[in-house]
Amino acid sequence: MNQIARPTQSRVTAQPIELAELLPERAEEPHLTPAGLQDSRDLARRRATVLALNLATLAALCWVLAKAFSMGGWSPSDIVIFVCFLIGAPWTVMGMWNAVIGIWLLHGRRNGLRKVAPHLDAMDNVGALTTRTALAMTVRNEDPLRSFERLAQMRAGLDATGYGAHFDVFILSDTSEPEIAAEEERQFAKMRKALGGVRATYRRRDKNIGFKAGNVRDFLLKHGRGYDLYLPLDSDSLMSGQAILKMVRIMEAHPRIGILQSLAVGSVATSAFARIFQFGMRHGMRSFTMGATWWQGDCGPYWGHNALIRAAAFRRHCRLPILPGKPPHGGHILSHDQVEAALMRRAGYEVRVMPIETESYEDNPPTLMDFTKRDLRWCQGNMQYFPLLGMRGLRPTSRFQIFQAIMMYFGAPAWMLMTLAAASMLVTQAGAGIDLAFGIAMFFIMFAVSLIPKLMGLLDIALTPGGVARYGGPVRFAAGGVIETIFSILMAPVVAFRVTQFLIGLAFGKSIMWTGQNRDAYSLSWSDAWRGLWPQALFGKALFVAILMLAGSATLPWAMPMITGLCFAVPFAVLTADPRFGAWAQRVGLCAVPEEVSPPAAHVAVDAQPASA
Repeated sequence: MNQIARPTQSRVTAQPIELAELLPERAEEPHLTPAGLQDSRDLARRRATVLALNLATLAALCWVLAKAFSMGGWSPSDIVIFVCFLIGAPWTVMGMWNAVIGIWLLHGRRNGLRKVAPHLDAMDNVGALTTRTALAMTVRNEDPLRSFERLAQMRAGLDATGYGAHFDVFILSDTSEPEIAAEEERQFAKMRKALGGVRATYRRRDKNIGFKAGNVRDFLLKHGRGYDLYLPLDSDSLMSGQAILKMVRIMEAHPRIGILQSLAVGSVATSAFARIFQFGMRHGMRSFTMGATWWQGDCGPYWGHNALIRAAAFRRHCRLPILPGKPPHGGHILSHDQVEAALMRRAGYEVRVMPIETESYEDNPPTLMDFTKRDLRWCQGNMQYFPLLGMRGLRPTSRFQIFQAIMMYFGAPAWMLMTLAAASMLVTQAGAGIDLAFGIAMFFIMFAVSLIPKLMGLLDIALTPGGVARYGGPVRFAAGGVIETIFSILMAPVVAFRVTQFLIGLAFGKSIMWTGQNRDAYSLSWSDAWRGLWPQALFGKALFVAILMLAGSATLPWAMPMITGLCFAVPFAVLTADPRFGAWAQRVGLCAVPEEVSPPAAHVAVDAQPASA
């Protein structure tokens, strides 16, 4: 194991941090959550309300679908569509209700944020800090200069708060490429002062045992015993010093919060793909996250980075099990974060989300190819969750979140199979007895349900004073909304087809390697796009020809949302990756996020760094 510049022992607190785990639960208030933030009975009522809303909506949609099919008698295609609908629709409906509840809390109810996230009251506390925090950035085969610059900026931001002495920096490398490893060491030596001098550590493991979760656990066991809190960071993470300090204030005020997850949003991007994607994510995240946090409460999610974690509790209670069998289904768990959140809550600590923007950033994939590659890594990791559903002692909400993480990926093949079955009905005329009005109504109802989270996000910005101005004004904001909606419609079938392909291969033992990710914009060649997307393109064209020749042009509108995205997958990928398109979008402010319109200090400092060393 390679290690340089270990922090001096004088920085470690004398009292063992494990004593923090002896904190008692609030037995005097048996109905409060562990941190005493909310009445657990109120949270139970919220969860029951959300469950009722989702079940009632699903029941109504199923009734409409069943009535349409029953008019002509149930065919095999009808049954396939109905079953696939039951698999895929719940998560679309849940997204809708999360967004609707979120917009109600943000704009329709007084003190909505206070009712959702009472822990935020502590973030503006003042006074001396009583804790020590380690910033731990995990890296693997990625550009070290790019990552270290972000970490140096976070160090500078913390020093500017006046509390920099309470924070130390760790770079946890699992890099396997010798050339990149050598560059990491060179850049660390060069930037050591900016990273904190003696308060900065670089170490590299020789073997990637346990993947990222194993990297973090190795750090906690060997270096983390002198710290109350640690902040896991990915190589693309960026947070302001004030944002980190606010999170520490909350954790100090509430010792029974085990994980505090910030709302990480996309950094300013030059790639057109990343710009359009994160524009939609940005305006939609606040209402969606607010609604989800309202009912999740003390059983919130953990997204693996840009979160503050109680080190001793995590070390003791959040060790991941090694699954029986061989990879890709067995062995070390790849998607660690949601399991760790469930284990932390099982141990009697709350897992809380900050459903507000606090200068916490990450990068988004620069091309469609990089997006699907990342999505498949998550898919492979989530498919390991099946044995964990029966884990003892999990809270019902935590168990549901693990189940949801699995089923969200089964939604892709469900929608693909449902569309194929519908196309089959059109080609064979098996659906001739179905009421056309019902069919059209059902199509537009589900299309509207899928768009509601986006519409609620746009509405949130429009209703927030100064919100539209933060995105460059009404014209740019409206244009961005239209373009992102079209972008999502074209991209959805391409991603769903790829996930379906991958799940079929995964069932037979095929897996994907977890390697370094592309973070910066680059030009995608036509040949590379074709090699990655030819199955989608050929399938879309074959489906188009079959429907046109066998069912007629009148039936094409039913299948066009999927066919268009599949047929044009290759040019879509090339165009959205084209640096010229990205540069033009950046020049005119198309799909700009607030940090581009009015850059914060953290972004200005990072953008000012040289592109290479």
